[in-house]
Amino acid sequence: MDGYFHSVRIAPERCTGSMACLKVCPTEAIRVRRGKAAILEDRCIDCGECARVCPRNAIVPQTSSFTDFARFQYTIALISPVLYGQLRKEVMPRTIVAALRKIGFDEACDVACASEAVSTAVDEYLASYRGPLPLLSPFCPTIVRLIQARYPDLIDLLIPIDSPMEIAARDIRQKKMKELGLRREEIGVIYLTPCPAKMVAIKYPPRKKKSHIDGAIAISDIYHPLLAATSDMSGDACKDGQSVTGSGLGWPVLGGQVLSLRAERSLAVGGLDDVERILEEIENGKLGDIQYVECHACPQGCCGGSLTVDNPYVTRGKMLSLLARFGGTPCQDRETVRELYHRNYFSLPGKISSRPLAPLDQDIAKAIEKRKRVQEICRVLPQINCGACGAPTCLSFAEDVVLDQAPLQDCVVLMARQAPSEAGSGKDHAA
Repeated sequence: MDGYFHSVRIAPERCTGSMACLKVCPTEAIRVRRGKAAILEDRCIDCGECARVCPRNAIVPQTSSFTDFARFQYTIALISPVLYGQLRKEVMPRTIVAALRKIGFDEACDVACASEAVSTAVDEYLASYRGPLPLLSPFCPTIVRLIQARYPDLIDLLIPIDSPMEIAARDIRQKKMKELGLRREEIGVIYLTPCPAKMVAIKYPPRKKKSHIDGAIAISDIYHPLLAATSDMSGDACKDGQSVTGSGLGWPVLGGQVLSLRAERSLAVGGLDDVERILEEIENGKLGDIQYVECHACPQGCCGGSLTVDNPYVTRGKMLSLLARFGGTPCQDRETVRELYHRNYFSLPGKISSRPLAPLDQDIAKAIEKRKRVQEICRVLPQINCGACGAPTCLSFAEDVVLDQAPLQDCVVLMARQAPSEAGSGKDHAA
């Protein structure tokens, strides 16, 4: 689709058509034809599940590399708090910040503090909002794309507050421009991301034309250099993590946003299946007594992003431990943040557009006729959704047949059923 960036691509030379990706895709965006997987652009919501399960690493995240940032005079690593949960428990956030400078960044900036500020901004928005409920968190790019594609009537419920990573990037860039006398384009702000979907928000940020972030490096790509750097850090750098404080440390954990809000009528949901159930209830007019819903594509929140290294449950435990240790000390003055909020410092005035799935035909009459053909083909298919045809379900296969993207003969079960009767008819004819 025109102007529609996707955060994963398939490397055909590695793909063996194992169909693992086909089975986990929540929006039926993958087909396997002639032994190779392909992504249907209009259906993909960039969840990264396909990359997580591919046994051949044939699905490649479209993140940045260190060489992409050689053009900048000054580079800043923007740290997702998830990173703090990837290394050993005794490696404190302050040590990780120092290690990032050691491996080549000029500066490292934590996003947890901006997360705390955004929580206050969300609180202020909820306090003055008088429209339909519940409002939805807009901070997971996959969830935003899911709503654009499948639940366009809910788009206006996405709260118009900028993300912590964008707020942090804007603040640190402005600060360094003043300190160093550099122009905007001379400073590179690089997000250390737990999932490929963050590249979507960087390339095409919702409600605005340009991101404050210049690219993203996968946590999994930076993990080993960082591990080596922290292993021989001096004791002074490893003493404590008090330089990283505040409730924003809990944001990567499912429920972390809700815990840092004062809103009593709120809930947190993770995993696309459960998110879709909640969104369907909201579409049906339910949950109007809930004020705010925190939504994550990954079941454990950002702790379970596909570009992380550690077990998501172990990461969650580490993050909760850090939150208990350092989260009680605010890193932001709440009244200052409230003043900034009322000066629209966190607001995003633009509108998010819908991106519905492509119809069977742009002509309504032809689309109705094609839908009838799909139903007719479905009736003769086995309805076992085996995936052997290269489509995830019998219904999606029938649609592919009608759109001339696959022949009916690709259904091996149907062909096997027809073969004996055809052989029998041949014998009768011969007799």
